[in-house]
Amino acid sequence: MAGRLAPVRPRDAATVAVVRPAVPSGLEVYLIRRKVSMAFAAGAYVFPGGSVDRRDVEQPVAFHGPSPEEWAGLLGTDASTARGLVCAAVRETFEESGVLLAGPGGDGVVADTTGEDWEADRLALVGKTLSFAAFLARRGLVLRSDLLRPWAHWITPEVEALRFDTRFFVAALPPGQRTRDVGGEADLVTWVRPADALARGAAGEMRLMTPTHRTLSELAEHGDVAAVLAAPREIAPILPAAVEVDGEIRIVERP
Repeated sequence: MAGRLAPVRPRDAATVAVVRPAVPSGLEVYLIRRKVSMAFAAGAYVFPGGSVDRRDVEQPVAFHGPSPEEWAGLLGTDASTARGLVCAAVRETFEESGVLLAGPGGDGVVADTTGEDWEADRLALVGKTLSFAAFLARRGLVLRSDLLRPWAHWITPEVEALRFDTRFFVAALPPGQRTRDVGGEADLVTWVRPADALARGAAGEMRLMTPTHRTLSELAEHGDVAAVLAAPREIAPILPAAVEVDGEIRIVERP
């Protein structure tokens, strides 16, 4: 705040709020609790996501739906960065939930990703011994970019030592697929109604970071999955700032 240190440059990242219909009505969202040993957001409930892999930007991936150039306009960036962000969104969702937004063409998605061969590929992606482009090409799949909806753009405050420039997306759980506890950075996974997650956060049962809390609040305003996917969004970067309030340092959204 005194201006004596230069802010760390944030890494490009993507995260996806995967939603599904709730019973008897409404919707649920998939959350993972990050292990307390993690350097970033330790112990917090978050959506699947992570940093852009260099190969997500450099290696060509077949898209069905909006192209990288179209995503660039939606996300307010260049086509190369947009391709990396969309690839990271789909890749990280698969790595952290087992849900894969891809199919053999534009009229379907992979029906089941729970087999041992899928798990081997997931672990190879996590370990970075397999690129996302090579994974899709080997299986004859195209990325279903039409199944993603842009939702928000959050940048970690400048006072943090580990920073991310994160695009938030939403997507519906594809028919036939199911999430599973895949371990890794998470020690617990759950499906929960957005309003219930907010209530548990207020009660101290769930640690919710500001971007997650805001997204859950926005999702709670919609009655079902279709309403979420149809919601109009204006994507503008949000960079919270550190301010002194009554002698305490707080992180607040910039006006």
